[in-house]
Formats: sequence, structure tokens, C-alpha cells
Amino acid sequence: MTDEKRVRLPLDEATEYCAEVLIKHNTNPENAWSVAEALVAAEADGLSGHGLSRLPTYAGQAASGKVDGLALPKQEDRAPAVIAIDAGNGFAYPAIDLALRALPTRARIFGLASATIFRSHHCGAAGLTVERLADAGFVAMMFANTPQAIAPAGGKRAVFGTNPIAFAAPLMSRRPLVIDMSLSRVARGNIMKAQQDGKQIPKGWALDAEGVGTTDPEAALAGTMVAMGGAKGTALAMMVEVMAAGMTSAHFAFEASSFFAKEGLPPGTGQFIIAFDPAVFAGENYGMRMATLVAEIECQEGVRLPGMRRYENRERAADTGVILPESVVSEFGPPRAE
Repeated sequence: MTDEKRVRLPLDEATEYCAEVLIKHNTNPENAWSVAEALVAAEADGLSGHGLSRLPTYAGQAASGKVDGLALPKQEDRAPAVIAIDAGNGFAYPAIDLALRALPTRARIFGLASATIFRSHHCGAAGLTVERLADAGFVAMMFANTPQAIAPAGGKRAVFGTNPIAFAAPLMSRRPLVIDMSLSRVARGNIMKAQQDGKQIPKGWALDAEGVGTTDPEAALAGTMVAMGGAKGTALAMMVEVMAAGMTSAHFAFEASSFFAKEGLPPGTGQFIIAFDPAVFAGENYGMRMATLVAEIECQEGVRLPGMRRYENRERAADTGVILPESVVSEFGPPRAE
């Protein structure tokens, strides 16, 4: 698709476009808007693997019933500072929204609060979730497991997911610190996007089914991802499996169906979110201590805090909008003319 033919939309119009597509594919409006807002936010931050490229598989899974687009998440109190949310084999985002409405009050009362989410689905850019808690004044962590993609150290068969970990911390008079990383060298969504775009992937991202490095996204999706940091990365991936599945009663990665295939059983993955009130832990010292840390990092030339590039991308997208991928326009058509 040439630059002249690419469809660029303001963020609000892109959100409306995504929501309308999902509503047409057996998703209720409330869920559709929750999903659409998450996809557009990821796209605006430059995280295209978690952005608009996901719309065809999301819509296809809602249409087939692999994801229940009509499911309403249900909350259960497990302890005063612990809630469990059943996503009902629906999209993860409405369940995450429910968790983020419940956690702040409890974290202020008890100093920390947690939410487990099970029978869930792809949670997108986990950094966006913890950032919302940091915007409200909380230090936050999130663990999420994904369908099998990484083999244990020394193995060839995938057992762990790419399993993102996200962390956010409020800072004085500026946007929060946000750290968001999958435990593969790159997010699996980047390989899916390369497949959709008909492009090769760089060396070192993935192995084929025989454990040999590949630049073919098709072979990569049939094989395994290369873990970040080798054996240390696979150990962290196992830790996330415990937090996101063992602690939530969700499916482990090797039990979960694909996030990409439009047919089949629901993935049933899980997420674990924790919010800490820094005022309870560090009192008035928290803000200045964090400012000291940030200053020591940023005084070095060429150094930036994690997540700052996402904020730059977001500001740019607020002015210029986002581009609908060719695969999305081809499948669902261009936006309606006003």
C-alpha cells in the first residue's frame, strides 16, 4: 500500500472504527469500546504488535466464539485486599478495567491490593495498565502469561509464554516511570505483524520447530521464541507462569490455545495486578527519593528513562493520528465517509 493510499485516522476515529468492527462481530458495545481504546492506545505508543494489527484476529475470535464478546467480568472478594476476576473467556480489557476501578480504594486502605484475572485473553501492552495505576499515585506491577512460545533452557518444546512483566512508578511533576517487557527477545506480536505484512524477521528473534534460527515469520510462529537473557529469561518466564496462572487458577502457557488462530477453545490465560501505595511504605520520602534516583540516571548523556519513547510517540499520534494496517482495511473496509 503506497503512502498516498494509507488510511490515517485521528485517535478518536480509529477507536470508533475498531469498536464498530467488534460490535459487528458479536461483541457488546461496552466490551468493544474497552478493546478498541486499548488497541488504539498501544498503536499510538508505537507498539503496533499490540495495536491495530490485532483487530482481525480479535474480531474473528469473537465471531467464532473462541472469545465471548458478550461476557461481563465478575469480581469476587478473596480477602480484604485481594480480588479475583473471572473474565468469562471474554476479552481481557473489560476485566482489567474492572480491576483498575477496584484496586485504588483498597490499596489506600491496606497499603497494597491485588487482583487476579482468570479465563482471560491477550492483555495487550501491559505497560498501559500499570501506567493507569501510577497516574493515580500507585506503584504497580503486572504479570501476564501467554500461550506457549518459549522452551525451557536446553529444551526444544515450548512450555512458557512470552509472559510480559510490567512495572510503573509515579514521579513528581512528570509522567510515571513505566517498564514493560516480554521475556522473549521481542514480543510475539511483532512476528505476527511481520507475517501479516509479508516481511522477514531479524536473526536472533526466533527458532523454527527444529530449534534452528529462522528469519521466516511462518517458521517462527511454528517454532519457539528466543528468550531474553537465555536461561535467566526462561527462569523469569516460569516465575510469571506461577504468578499469572498458578496464583490465578488460569491455564498455564502449554495449556492455552493460540491468541492468533480464529478457531478453537478459549485461551484461558491469566493476569496478576498489584498496586502499592508508596505513601504507606515510604511516607513523604517517596517522591524525593525517586527524584534523586531519576536525576542520577538522567545526568548521563545519552541516557533516558524506560518508557519515554512511548510518551513521545503518543504526543505525535495525538497530532497526526494512526494508520490503519493494510490487512485491517482489506478485511473490514475503509472507515465510513462522514
